[in-house]
Amino acid sequence: MSEQQENTYASAGVDIGAGEEAVQRIKASVRSTFRPEVIGDIGGFGGLFQFPQHRFTHPVLVSSTDGVGTKAVVAQRAGIFESIGVDLVAMCVDDIACAGAEPLFFLDYIAVGKLDPDHIEQLVAGVAKGCREAGCALIGGEMAEHPGAMEAGEFDLVGFAVGVAERDRILDGTTIAAGDALIGLPSPNLRSNGYSLARRVFFDVAGRSLHDPAWDGAHHSLAEELLSPSVIYSPAIAALLRVVDVRAVAHITGGGIPGNLNRVLTESLDAHVDRGAWEPPKVFTEIQRLGQVSDDEMAKVFNMGIGMIAVVPADEVYAALDVLRTAGHRAVQIGTVEPGSGLVRYA
Repeated sequence: MSEQQENTYASAGVDIGAGEEAVQRIKASVRSTFRPEVIGDIGGFGGLFQFPQHRFTHPVLVSSTDGVGTKAVVAQRAGIFESIGVDLVAMCVDDIACAGAEPLFFLDYIAVGKLDPDHIEQLVAGVAKGCREAGCALIGGEMAEHPGAMEAGEFDLVGFAVGVAERDRILDGTTIAAGDALIGLPSPNLRSNGYSLARRVFFDVAGRSLHDPAWDGAHHSLAEELLSPSVIYSPAIAALLRVVDVRAVAHITGGGIPGNLNRVLTESLDAHVDRGAWEPPKVFTEIQRLGQVSDDEMAKVFNMGIGMIAVVPADEVYAALDVLRTAGHRAVQIGTVEPGSGLVRYA
């Protein structure tokens, strides 16, 4: 009878050494996001952040959590991991920007089937890049190896953002009035939404490969298109709040414009959106053409080229456009608010 083999964590599929190596690799990226309010360093049991109380009279903390959805599957298949961290930050900080909040700090959680320090380093580098763009500190996180529950190469990425807003300046849509204007901030890509349908159309229906051109005549691959990072809008919204009487902000994620803009409307107002005010990026028309997807379904699933909508008074449209364009966004008026029943209508 052979001698019984000793059972260890490693034999069960968890490599503690790889985890320790990954922590060492990500330290520089994490530190690059630190704001003056961060206390301590990476490696503690909790992230410490000294609240900037002197800047606020009645501060309110605003938080949001999100993930990157099945965009992670595309990253896994392509072997490209860095850009998706930016998406994670965007999904969270742009949510709290809708309340008028400044993002303060961020935490991430990475679950993998088998821990590869190279992959972790790339994922966290992307998260750190997103945090630097948003102006928030990455003060903590967790990486977990889940052998048996996930295959080697599989991963999931989720995050959590905390921000702050002045109590009497929180955006809640209650000041929106008939005649207000809808200002759209463009999104050049899918961001992190609708990937289950996009994957089905490109890979299952059209039989495309990630290495194929994104579409006929494109100079970049389908992988590059699908993994292009989300725009982070929160700094531009913060700049807009300093200049314009912003009535509300809607982050256009899953559910598209109809499923997100309606969240800031009162029951007595409708949003009238002019579909002709902007041209959807090519990726959306390709998905619709290849998958024979209806206009209504496209509008309900994807952002269709508008990643954020700000509601402002009609007499401040030009000021709003100037601020947003100075911040790097080719913003455009895409509609108006009119009396109604809380619905989003298309012209």
